[in-house]
Order: sequence, then C-alpha cells, then structure tokens
Amino acid sequence: MANRLAGASSPYLRQHKDNPVDWFEWGEEAFQEARSRNVPILLSIGYAACHWCHVMAHESFEDLEIAKFMNQEFVNIKVDREERPDIDSIYMAATQAISGHGGWPMTVFLDLQLRPFYAGTYYPPTPRHGLPSFREVLEAMADAWLNQQELINKSVDQIVEQIQAQNSKLRHQTDKAAVLETAIENLRLEFDLDHAGFGGAPKFPPHTTLKFLLRYLSHNPNPEVMGWVERTAIAMASGGMYDQIGGGFARYSVDNRWLVPHFEKMLYDNALLIEVYAELVIRTQNPRYRKILRDSVDFVLRELKTKEGGFAASLDADSEGSRRKVLRI
Repeated sequence: MANRLAGASSPYLRQHKDNPVDWFEWGEEAFQEARSRNVPILLSIGYAACHWCHVMAHESFEDLEIAKFMNQEFVNIKVDREERPDIDSIYMAATQAISGHGGWPMTVFLDLQLRPFYAGTYYPPTPRHGLPSFREVLEAMADAWLNQQELINKSVDQIVEQIQAQNSKLRHQTDKAAVLETAIENLRLEFDLDHAGFGGAPKFPPHTTLKFLLRYLSHNPNPEVMGWVERTAIAMASGGMYDQIGGGFARYSVDNRWLVPHFEKMLYDNALLIEVYAELVIRTQNPRYRKILRDSVDFVLRELKTKEGGFAASLDADSEGSRRKVLRI
C-alpha cells in the first residue's frame, strides 16, 4: 500500500511512495505528529538524479525491519532538495557543522523545535569503510532521545551557536574590498596546483566560483586569478566528467583529476557552466572554449528539452538497463 508520498508533487518524493517507511512531507502535520508522540524527527533530504539516494532507499528504506524501527521511534520526513532548497540549505549548514562534510542523501535528526542534534549523509545497511550501519545510527539516536536528553540539548545548543557565529562573522564584514581579498586569498589556498579546481576529491564543477572570479577580474585584472579560471575550465572539459562525444558535464568527478564522472547530469550545472564558457569565449576568443560552449548548448537542447517546450531537471545516474530517464520539472 502506498504511503503519503503517493500524492506528492515532487517526482523524487513519489519514488518513495511504496517504501514501508511511513513518510511525511515537510509540514505542520509531521511536526504535530512528532509533538503528540514526543519522538524526534528523522529528516531525509535527496533529489531524483542522486545515485546514493537511490542506493540508500533500496538498502534501507525498502527494508521491512528498518522501516518498522523508523516508524516506531521517529516521525520520518522526506524532502526534495530541488523542490525545497530553503530547507536543504538550512540543514546542509548543520550537517557540515556536525560532520565536517555534506552531501546527499542528507540524514538529519531533529528535536521538537526542528533543531538538528545529529546529522550525516549516506549510511550503509551494515558497517563498512568506517561508517556505522544505518540501523546502528537509528538505535543510537532513539536511545539518546529516551535516555540522554541533556546531551541532546547540549548538542543542539553547540550546533546552533556554531552556525550563528559563522553567520555573524559574515554579517559584520562591512569592508567590501577586504571581503573580496579575503575570498581571493582563501581560493588561492584551495586551488589545486596539479589538477586545477578548488579542493580535493570529489570535485564538483565550481561554476559559481568561476563566475565570481570572472566578475572580480572585470575590476581587478590579475594574471594569477585568470590562470585559475582558465586552467580549471580546460581541466574540467579534458577529463571524463565532460562528455567528450555528446557534450555536457556530469554532476561531479569522483577523483581529483576530473577523470571519473558521477554520471547524473544536472540542468543547473550545465546552464551555469554555459555562462562561464560563454564569458571565456568573449574574453579570450579561444576556439577551444567556443567548441565546449557549442557542444554543451547542443547537449541541453538535445537531451534536456522536453516536447512541451520546457527543460528537464536532470538525467538520472541510474539507467536500470535502459536509456537514462529524463526527470522533468
């Protein structure tokens, strides 16, 4: 029997309609249920083209015993990050503060005031690669709620304080020139001198960072910064993360050399990268950038445009033996 998500507007939520988990959508009905039962909320955030979201769904959310425990000890909420980026943004900040990293599926445990007290991303069905099993995490959180409320309250206070401190620091930086130079210095430290891009694996296409740097360069010509932009633009398009035959960029590179793609392709990634390469064409007249730009536009129009005249949100990483499914907005 289908659960509450059968009537959801989000295609991602409807993918979970047959789970034995008693899912709620984000809203007052779920919050009231948690308050009336005095149980914590388990918030799971993902999106339709996310491979590891599908993996965790198959491994855990379709498991009858795990679902039974989830239904007994928690109120379970599913959120589509592409439908509710506001919720995703709030709890991604908390997840990064708690675990030191973020990603999807995002798994967050909330108190009755919707404040996070523990968070992580993907959890396997059995312990592996240094990760506890999802069942172990569930049991630990349920036990903490029943027997360690003081510890939970302390954790909530620390997380909220950390996030507020970060936001306060940003709000009090009023010298725009100093803020810009601080940002440039931070990017200088993060730039990968060997393979370009910023930071290590996995590497996501840093389209917003590149757009920021191009705006910065309009007012502050700097050969070093332009080098970061051009080296990254070439490196991204030279490896497997870029489709060398059909055009278009995958969601991210598993390795730090841009070679091994994670195969979903997102409309917003490609739209933002098209802007980056278009500006590089204008600035440099480099034919390499022109080809990447043309092939990327062709990919979006060929693969993501729908017969209704709109655009699909993504191509799924999981083809299930057939052509990748186009997921529509």
